Parts: sequence; C-alpha cells; structure tokens
Amino acid sequence: MIKDYQPYYLKKAWYGIFKLYVRYKLVPQLASFGKNHFIVKPWHIVLFGEPIHIGDHISILGSSDKKIRITVWPQGKPVKGIVIGDHVLISPGVRISASNHIHISDSCMLASNVYISDSDWHGIYNRVISTAGEISVVLEENVWVGDSAIICKGVRIGKNSIIGAGSVVTTDIPPNVIAAGNPARVLKTLDPKKQITSRKDWFLEFDKIGKEYAFFEKEQLKDNTLFGWLRSVFLPKRETEFDK
Repeated sequence: MIKDYQPYYLKKAWYGIFKLYVRYKLVPQLASFGKNHFIVKPWHIVLFGEPIHIGDHISILGSSDKKIRITVWPQGKPVKGIVIGDHVLISPGVRISASNHIHISDSCMLASNVYISDSDWHGIYNRVISTAGEISVVLEENVWVGDSAIICKGVRIGKNSIIGAGSVVTTDIPPNVIAAGNPARVLKTLDPKKQITSRKDWFLEFDKIGKEYAFFEKEQLKDNTLFGWLRSVFLPKRETEFDK
C-alpha cells in the first residue's frame, strides 16, 4: 500500500485496541511494566515464563509474519529472568530466550530477527539436560544489534557498540565499537569526538513529540473517508503521480 487510506478516527481507535490488548493480555504476564509504551499489533508478541521486566517508553513492533518471542525457561530453579530497560526498540521477529538472566539496558535497539540466548539448551554429550548454570547475557546502554544477529550465552556487549547484520557474537564486545562477522570481531572504533544521540535523548520531550506526531498524522489522514479506506482494502488500485 502506497498511501494510508484510514480515516484518522479509525486509526486512533485501532491504537486504542492495541492498548487494551496490552493491558489485559500482556501486562498480567509481566513482573513489571513501565509507562508510555508504543506497541504495534501486540497479539503477535508471545510471552512465556517469569520473571520478565519491561521498562518505560518501550517500542515493540509486532508483525504477523515475524512474531516476537520473549521467554524464560528457568529449568526448575529461581532466576533473574529477562530485564528490558527504558527506551528500548524491539523489531519484528526478535527472540529473547533466557535460562538464567538476560539484561537489555536502556536505549538498546534490536533489529528484525535478532536472537539472544543465555544457554545452549542441551549439553554436548547429554542432549536432554540443559547445562546453562548461572550464565548471563548483558547488553549495555545504547547497543544496536543488526538484522538476524545472534547473541550467544555469557556475552557482554559494551555501551554504544554496534553489531553488524547476520553476526554471531560468541565473546564479549568492548564499548564504542562496530563488530561483525561469524564469530563477530571488532572492525572499527567509534569516534570519541562525535556525540551519540540515543533513543533516551529523543524521548526527553516525549509529550511534545507525541503532540507533534498526532498533529502530523491527523493532517495526513484528514481527507480520508470510510468508503475510501474500505475500497483500498477490498478493491486496491495502483496510484501514481500520473493518475492524479
């Protein structure tokens, strides 16, 4: 679809359905849940196990073809579970699987299909029993993980670092670097003289940004009608600049 044909009131109601689903279906499964979330199509988010903690200003983008799965399999022992900080972005297809503890710090960004696990889930010789022990995975503040990257058990990724798409991270990555490959290795150090703007910085004026976005969306959709939207759904027509 090139253009969004929904009337503004309909799209606003759709957002309301998202919030209701989050409140009554997802939140009861969480140990804690922050404020000011933005969660799209939350019925494509699968939660399992406990504890799972999610902070403030979280953005999670559900998709029918790439479900998000956040799971804790404690193997019969008390665990710290999964902790997701403030201002974190989780894209479609992300899987986070903890046997003990995974900590995703503030302002981290996880691209589509990222997989993070703190366990092998089976032993090398005994492929029935997990041998994870007390191993953890930590993503420090403002880490950006590229599309389809895999973060393995025991890994710590330092503040501000970037993991390239398709990488397999098996050892610690220091702060302020770009790493990629299988296994991932440091390719470049970030310029310490250049300031990094994080998602936390973007949310400093949350109320102002929210009002500006709502105004922009209202203006974009103001001429849309219910009939026009229904036609775009059931009888879509290719529209180009030459058709106008």
